[in-house]
Amino acid sequence: QVQLVESGGEMVQPGGSLRLSCAASGNTFAILAMGWYRQAPGAQREFLVYAHNDDTFYYNEAVKGRFTSSRLSANYTVSLQMNDLRPEDTAVYYCSARTRSRTDYWGQGTQVTVSS
Repeated sequence: QVQLVESGGEMVQPGGSLRLSCAASGNTFAILAMGWYRQAPGAQREFLVYAHNDDTFYYNEAVKGRFTSSRLSANYTVSLQMNDLRPEDTAVYYCSARTRSRTDYWGQGTQVTVSS
């Protein structure tokens, strides 16, 4: 089992920035990749970025350039730096981890609200 805990979600004004963090615990040796998704009200969960243990990053083109992820493989943390935030970025942001057995784990989510 892998446990994921996100932090950093809050309300921010349009054009602002926010940094989310996620820390993994448990069977972290089994983790192959970590990343971020988000889910807006009434919408499906949306892929944002995945970072593999070899520091290869895969981004959703829709957020590439505004969102940047960093990963510390040594201690199984992943962050998401979000710049130039827009009201449509309002969502619950979820940390995810995939293990070598292709099992996906999810955090509880952290709310990001972009509003003036």
